[in-house]
Amino acid sequence: MIGSSEIYTANPASGILLPDEMAEKAVDSGVQKTHNGILKTSALAVLAGAFIALGAIFSTLVTSGSSMDYGIGKLVSGVAFSLGLILVVAGGAELFTGNNLMVMARASHKISNRQLLENWLLVYLGNMAGAFSVVLLILVSGHHMLGEGMVGTNILNIASTKCELGFMQALTLGILCNILVCLAIWLSYSASSLQGKVVAIVFPVTAFVAAGFEHSVANMYFIPAGIVVKNFAAAEFWSQIQQSPADLAFLNWKNYLLGNLLPVSLGNIIGGSLFVGVAYWFIYLSKWNKTSS
Repeated sequence: MIGSSEIYTANPASGILLPDEMAEKAVDSGVQKTHNGILKTSALAVLAGAFIALGAIFSTLVTSGSSMDYGIGKLVSGVAFSLGLILVVAGGAELFTGNNLMVMARASHKISNRQLLENWLLVYLGNMAGAFSVVLLILVSGHHMLGEGMVGTNILNIASTKCELGFMQALTLGILCNILVCLAIWLSYSASSLQGKVVAIVFPVTAFVAAGFEHSVANMYFIPAGIVVKNFAAAEFWSQIQQSPADLAFLNWKNYLLGNLLPVSLGNIIGGSLFVGVAYWFIYLSKWNKTSS
């Protein structure tokens, strides 16, 4: 598991791991994740879902009512969102998209298909529970009312835009997203300090957010937050922003679950597992590669 106990132990002489050592660490991490047990894995997954939601809240807040140029606004949003993955990695939580790298342990025959899929399912559901919990806290806290409703407006706009994506577009954006997220996790294996891990995380995460790629766990906060605000915000909020729920026809649970979460989750699996996990396993760990070299 990528946890706080590992941050300061990797190759203290050089301060970094080389890529072949990173591959071995990725395999060991995947094996360890299958030994955590249901209760521990579930608890760590709930934390990860909440951590990603906190990053999403930060990202939404700093771009609410902004007059920044488009690219600069996206950059600021991405840097703020990086908080989520930093909390996951430094805090040792279990994130579904990052756990797609467990295919390296499976390809090395260190874990079984059943262990891999059970972990993914348990962590996915735990991430959802954590993100949904933060959605409820945000509603009760009145966070969406900040800035005379500007934060709530941004929440609604982000969620509605995501629900309007086509299936293949969402799938492709999910692939691109988790290539960068898993590269962030991969690069974090190289660092032996917390500072190094933070630097490894910030740039890939900022890139995927700025580029508008789709992250399934982030969307477990972004879209439900919009749906909840749409359905339960007080009349005062709608009066402030001069809109009504009828203006957000695409923002509903069906479009979220079938039109966004499903294709984005599939895309995340393809991007993280195939384009990062399998690719690096083949390069550094496959028997064929070692024989040919």
